[in-house]
Amino acid sequence: MALRDVRVARRVLLAGGLAVSAVGVCGMPAVAGGSRRSAAPEIASTADWQAREPTSPVDVLDSKPVKIVVHHTASPNVDDTSQEAAFALARQIQDFHMDSNGWKDTGQNFTNSRGGWLMEGRHRSLEVLTAGDQHVQGAHAGAENPVSLGIENEGTYTDATVPEDLWDSLVQLCAYMVAQYGIEPGEIYGHRDFMATECPGDVLYGRLPELREAVGAATGRAVVQPAVWPLLRPEAAGPSVTALQLLLRAQGASVPVDGVFGPQTQAAAGGIVAASGAAGASCYATRLPEPGLFGGSAWAGLTPALGPGAGGDAVRAAQVLLTSRGRYVAADARFGDRMAAVVREFQVSSGLAATGVLDQRTWQRLLG
Repeated sequence: MALRDVRVARRVLLAGGLAVSAVGVCGMPAVAGGSRRSAAPEIASTADWQAREPTSPVDVLDSKPVKIVVHHTASPNVDDTSQEAAFALARQIQDFHMDSNGWKDTGQNFTNSRGGWLMEGRHRSLEVLTAGDQHVQGAHAGAENPVSLGIENEGTYTDATVPEDLWDSLVQLCAYMVAQYGIEPGEIYGHRDFMATECPGDVLYGRLPELREAVGAATGRAVVQPAVWPLLRPEAAGPSVTALQLLLRAQGASVPVDGVFGPQTQAAAGGIVAASGAAGASCYATRLPEPGLFGGSAWAGLTPALGPGAGGDAVRAAQVLLTSRGRYVAADARFGDRMAAVVREFQVSSGLAATGVLDQRTWQRLLG
C-alpha cells in the first residue's frame, strides 16, 4: 500500500472513533485496563526535510512529558498541501527559531501541515517518542517546556476552518503521544493556556475539547476536561476584567475598577505578564506582535489562596466572580462564613473538592 493510501486508511479509522476492542489498529492488541495502543503515524524525520544541525546538543530528559501543547504557526493558510511544501515550512520555522530567536534548533517537537504531513521538529524528538521513556525538551511554551510536547499546526486559525487532513493527523499524533507516554487526554492544552498569546487561534483552540475526546476514544482513556485561564484582549469587558482589576489593586497597582480592559489596566497587567514569564517569542506563532494580551500563567501570580478570615480587593474579586455566576455574596471584601459556604457550593457544582478555600483550580473555574 502506498504511503498516501496508508494515511487515508488511518483517517477512515479515526473518523470511526477507532472503535476496536480485542484488536487495535494495524493488528496490535488492545491494552488491558481500558486503554489501547495507538498506531505510530507516519512522521518525516529531520533528515527527511533536510534540517540544519542544532548549534548544540538538544536536551533529553530522563522523564516523561505529562502534557501536550497545541500551536498554530500563524502563517498563511496556503493551498499547496504537498509534502514538499510541508518540508519547506519546516525549514522556514527552523531558520526563524535559530536565526531570529537564537535557539539551538526548532522549538517545537513536531510540525503538522495543512495537508496532514507530520514532521519531526526538534532533533531526536521522533527517536525519543518512539522509545517512550524520555523527553526532548523544546522551546515552545515557556515554563511548561520540561513537561510538555509541542505541536505546531500550519496556518492561522483565528477565524479560519481547520482542514480535515490537518485535524486527522493531529488526532493521530496526539493519540500516539498519549499511548507512548501515558499522558491523560485531558492534558492537551493550547499555547494560550500558559502564555499571553492568541495561539493556537480561536477556532483551533475552540476545538480542543473535541480533540481531547477524540484522543480519549482512540486510546480508550477517560477524558476530564481541564480548567484553564481566560485570555483577555484589549477593550474586553465583563466580570473577568473587573476581577483582574481588583487583583491588580490587591498588589498595589493603580487601575480603575470599571470592568474594561483599557490602556491603564493593560499597562499594569503587562508588568505581571513579563514578570511571570508569560510573554516573549515562544514559538513560530508568536513572531508577530500581540500587544495588550493577558492570560496563561500570568493569572497564577495574581490569584492567591484565600480562606475564611481573608479580606481586601482579592476577596472582592472572588465575590464579583461568584455573583456573576449566580451565587450572590455581598461585595464587602470579607471572607466570612457565608462566602465560605458559597465557595463550597460552587466547588461541588464544578467537580472540585469542597474545601471552602479559593485555590488555583477554583479561581480557574470562576474565571473560565
